[in-house]
Parts: sequence; C-alpha cells; structure tokens
Amino acid sequence: MLASPLAGYERTHGMKDQKTATLTLSTADADRESSGATARQSVSVIDRRLAYKMLEAAGRPAIALVLWNGEEVYQGAVPPIARAHIGDRAAFYRLLRNPSLHFGDLYSAGRIEIEGELVDFLVATYQGMSDQQHGVLARLHKLVTPRPRANTLSGSRANIHHHYDIGNPFYELWLDRDYQQYTCAYFPDPTMSLEQAQVAKLEHVCRKLELKPGDTVAEAGCGWGGLARYMAKRYGVRVRAYNISHEQVAYARARAKEEGLSDRVEYVEDDYRNITGEYDKFVSIGMLEHVGPVNYGGLGDVINRVLKPNGRGLIHTIGRNKPELMNAWIEKRIFPGAYPPTLREMMEIFEPYSFSVLDVENLRLHYAETLRHWLNRYEENAAKVEAMFDRTFVRAWRLYLAGSIAAFLSGSLQLFQVVFARPRDNSLLFSRAHLYQ
Repeated sequence: MLASPLAGYERTHGMKDQKTATLTLSTADADRESSGATARQSVSVIDRRLAYKMLEAAGRPAIALVLWNGEEVYQGAVPPIARAHIGDRAAFYRLLRNPSLHFGDLYSAGRIEIEGELVDFLVATYQGMSDQQHGVLARLHKLVTPRPRANTLSGSRANIHHHYDIGNPFYELWLDRDYQQYTCAYFPDPTMSLEQAQVAKLEHVCRKLELKPGDTVAEAGCGWGGLARYMAKRYGVRVRAYNISHEQVAYARARAKEEGLSDRVEYVEDDYRNITGEYDKFVSIGMLEHVGPVNYGGLGDVINRVLKPNGRGLIHTIGRNKPELMNAWIEKRIFPGAYPPTLREMMEIFEPYSFSVLDVENLRLHYAETLRHWLNRYEENAAKVEAMFDRTFVRAWRLYLAGSIAAFLSGSLQLFQVVFARPRDNSLLFSRAHLYQ
C-alpha cells in the first residue's frame, strides 16, 4: 500500500489552553503524506478499477467516488444521492486498506469531503454494507476491527475520561439546557423540542420504575446528574448515583446544591461495582455500553446484592440485533471501550439471578431524532467548538454525530429499555396504562 497509518493522530484531554481533546497530525506524518501529491494529476487504470471494486464490495450504494483528478466513479442505475471527494491517491489507498478506521481519520483531516448530506451518504453506505454482510468488506471489517479496550476498574476510568472529561462547556453547547442529558430522548409528540423530549424520557423512565415517595434509588452511571435530580424533585425519592467521570460528578453536585437537593441526592465518584446498600429501585441509563459483556455477570451480581425483594430495575442502553464490535474509528478516536449488546447478551445480567424481564422497548428512531437535534445545535456552535479545540476536532465530532444518526436509521444500532424485577415479586401491574396516563 502507498499509505501508512495516521500514527501522528493523538488525542489528549482538555481544551486548547488546557491541552485537551485535540486531534493533531504530526509534521513527520504530514511530510510523508505529501509524497502522494505528485500523483494527484493522473488516475491509473488500477486506481479506477479498485474504485469500482470498492463500490461493488460495499453493495453498490447510491454514492459516487470522485477521484483526485475530478473523475467520478459510480456503480448505480440512478443518480447518486451524495459524492465522496477523495483528495489524493494516498488517501484512496488508505481507505482501501481499512475503510472503517481510515475514513474517519481522512474525513477529519479534510482529505475526504462529502458533497450532499453527510447523514444520507452514511445511511446509504451502512445499508449497502449490511446487505453485503458476507462480502469482502464485511469479512475485512471483522478481521481489522479491534476489540474494545478493557473495562477493568482502571480501564473504565481511562475510557470514561477520554470521552466525557473533555470539558463540560463543550457538551453544554449542544445538549438540552435543563437536564444535560447525553442519552436518547423520548418523542411521543414528534414536534417536541429537545428539552421537552428529554423531560419526557425522564418521566417515561420514572413511570417504568413505578417510583413513589420515600423510595431509595441506586443509579449506575449518572452522567451530569439530571435523572437523579428529576426523580428527587418530581417523585420525592432519595438517590445515590455512581459515576467515575470527575467532570460530570462535579457538575452534578453543583447543580444539586443550587436546586436545594443535596439532602436527597448523593453523587458518588466511584465505579458501579462498588455500589453499597439496599435500594427499592436500580436504574442505569446509557452506562451498559461502557461495561462490556465480560463484566455483565458482575453487574448482575451488584444488582442482586443491592435490590430489595420487591424492587424494580431498568437498564437503558444502545444495542444491536446481532453481536458486532463498535466501529474501529469510534473505538479508537471517540468512544474507547464501547460495546452495544444484543438482548441475548444482556440476559447474562439477568439469568444467573432469575430476574424476570417485565418489559422491553426499542426507541431506535427516538435516538435518531435526538441526534438530529444534537447535530443541529452542534453545527450552530461549530465556531465555538473550533475555538475550544481545532478544526479537525470539529469535523471528527460532526462525523461521529452524523454517523450515529445513520446507524440508528439504517438499523445497525438499537436503543433498548429493559425493565426487570425479582422472580417471586407478585406486586406487578397488570397493564402498561401507568406509562401513558
């Protein structure tokens, strides 16, 4: 191959002034990449043939490749919905080598540009790849996709730090203003604002848990603390919420103090494995993605240890219909240690302790809509994000958000809410009416 990996891309944490969260290309790597510039004015027969083969292997999606000399390569019978402009031959051969990893790096660096809607381009690509699940690219994807980074006690802290501790001001630019929710919202009315839909999600979760005044709640992975505050204010419960993100815990404690909730909500900067006490309810929203299947038995043990005999539990997580590793670029650059489970894999949490699964709901399209709101707000604040970090970071997170929308729209990602209880609990409601009254 003509291109070497982007070894000079390194991610460190914090904003520009604090040496945080930047993606940089070293001078040495930039010099090596420039060697491809001499070939930009011509496209060989082999280049052209490989471009056609790439589209064929990807299931002939309705997208075109525009090569570095302006020549367009397309396999479809109808006009393409979007085009990928490849800036140089070296970028093209890197893309051939490992599309799932190098597309993200090349787009972030501006060496691939998308003409048309980025989400539409990605949906077409994902759907084409899915249709070719036994094809060459699918087999290559399985060979080159790295295993998620370990979610041990120390590994989990490093993984969470990488994604969440890059500065609360960054997330405040595009998440909802009221509860700072970085998880799927709920849109029973499609015209809802992001703020309204996030409150609807919090309420939906509370109703599924059948909260009542005086309940005690253990929360595993609390984000910026919004659900705990909502439960305490709206339902009069006491919450102990565990989180290993220092930035998020500091924010959550400050908000609880401002709102006069410090006596009802306790934020513990510690791992979910160290939850102590007994509780009426157990809830985890958007944390299971960080746990990893090897630790599901341990999570089940924690729940079994802390949940009272007539307790309720709810786990809300990104998932899949069949086992598959996270996209290599997302794992490496954005979301280390992440793994979205299937429902069958999730049963490793419940089965060893005979927990009864009471309800399963899939909110896949609600997450796509949530991400659209996030991406729109992100774009509105792109200049501020660039001032915090740099242009490469702006493009990387644009791709991450757009790619997540595409993953939910194409069905490669799901969003599961699973409600469970102990097997001998007969105080079960006979309908779902309480969720919608």
